[in-house]
Amino acid sequence: MSEVVVSVSGLTKSFKGFEALKEVSFQVNRNDVFGFLGPNGAGKSTTLRCMLSLIRPDAGEVQVFGQSLSQNRNSVLSNIGSIIEKPDFYTYLSAYRNLEMMARISGKIVSKSEILDILHFVGLEGREKSKFKTFSHGMKQRLGIAQALMHNPDLIVLDEPTTGLDPQGIVDIRELILKLSKKEGKTVILSSHQLSEIEMIANRMVIINKGQTLIEGEVSSLLNSEHIVVRFEVDTPTQFERIISKEFAGINEIEIHENFVEFEVEKKWIPEINSLVVKNGLKVSAIEQKRKLEDYFIKMIQNQD
Repeated sequence: MSEVVVSVSGLTKSFKGFEALKEVSFQVNRNDVFGFLGPNGAGKSTTLRCMLSLIRPDAGEVQVFGQSLSQNRNSVLSNIGSIIEKPDFYTYLSAYRNLEMMARISGKIVSKSEILDILHFVGLEGREKSKFKTFSHGMKQRLGIAQALMHNPDLIVLDEPTTGLDPQGIVDIRELILKLSKKEGKTVILSSHQLSEIEMIANRMVIINKGQTLIEGEVSSLLNSEHIVVRFEVDTPTQFERIISKEFAGINEIEIHENFVEFEVEKKWIPEINSLVVKNGLKVSAIEQKRKLEDYFIKMIQNQD
């Protein structure tokens, strides 16, 4: 059984009568890359701020590595590294000097070799002496992650780390997150609007909307539901729709396009559907399963509405 390292239970928070969080609950296991998903205004940032003791919830409990955040704040936070919003550094200082300064301000004792090792780990080797103001957005994000790693925490919390990055920057941050999990054994909580990125690197996730938990679980299990959206590319979509509607009464809302149809169906029926339409003289050029994270995410949000 996996070790639970973060347990959020019944987290509730209101701002001037607006209920931002309504009993949000989820668990993060050791070595998870845990995707934290939700549209703008869903309550993601508020939840993360409660988890990091930046704001106090009205109700609920946060436990990290078996310790209550409310009762053991300093001990809990000493084992968490985080980036909330964009990294903030002294623009006129070098990468090395910024990290040295941050360590000094926080009271941490970090050697020169340790700082250089961290800069190398995040891909800033050779830019140690470069001033922060000369860095690209992606390099600034990597320096932010370096700062989060300065005290060697077991839990890393990243809030929208790929926002505003170009495709190569997104790839760089993705590889860095995977390296943190796979090679360094860190547990990573990743809040992101880049749904495709979550699908590629997260093993577990939670979706929240309107301050409420919608669903939590293994990414692979959630995306491999028995019911999937399937696309059949065929020569005569309207005829396909007539055949399927007649033989499979349980299939509803078939979307007809110029050269394909889409509909939701149980996986087990796909071979039989294909066989049936081919026997009826239709040409099927491709079959695509569309149970991707973006489809799943949108469906969950729409179902709540």
